[in-house]
Amino acid sequence: MKKYLLLVIPVLLAVCLYAFLPVEEKVKKDELALGDSAPLTDVEVQDVSGETLTLQEVAKENGLLVNFSCNTCPWVAKWEDRYNPIANIAEKRDIGVVALNPNASYRDKGESMQDMQQRAQKSEYQFYYALDKNAKIAQAFGASHTPHIFLFNGDMELVYKGAIDDNAASAEQVEQPYLKNAIKDLAAGKEIDPKATKSLGCTIKWPR
Repeated sequence: MKKYLLLVIPVLLAVCLYAFLPVEEKVKKDELALGDSAPLTDVEVQDVSGETLTLQEVAKENGLLVNFSCNTCPWVAKWEDRYNPIANIAEKRDIGVVALNPNASYRDKGESMQDMQQRAQKSEYQFYYALDKNAKIAQAFGASHTPHIFLFNGDMELVYKGAIDDNAASAEQVEQPYLKNAIKDLAAGKEIDPKATKSLGCTIKWPR
């Protein structure tokens, strides 16, 4: 009996601890691998303009750039001055651009549609900024942070994922503009290098 209890008690404790983990720790899914097809491309999301769209509709001939972003993360604020220039580089190369807000449990803490509309207007976003209402798309992508970048080619296969560049604090001091280079190489039919970098930012606030 003693041996049985010694085996069972740790298991029960582990189960109990898991039950009380923050939601962020329980929703994690494996991140998309390079070469994977974009999931949930037919799921409708609402843009700050009020327009309803899907990833498939946003995608263009040469691909799609998906940025999981938000309103309240200081890392987003640091990188935000690069959002429009990167979107312009992508659009000029026939790559669609959308930012998705997955912070489902913070909708009443600065991540509502109204907050998004105000952010998009203030920062003069030149790309779609849409609500990933229940973080469904973020979960399918295996996204973990804001910002978190996923770049797909014209066949909607993942060709780059991770960070925007190597210096969130200063656009002027960037030495490795990962995403800009990946977009340009994708459009030119060149090999992307690196294909993956570490995403840095705030953890996504998953639905409770």
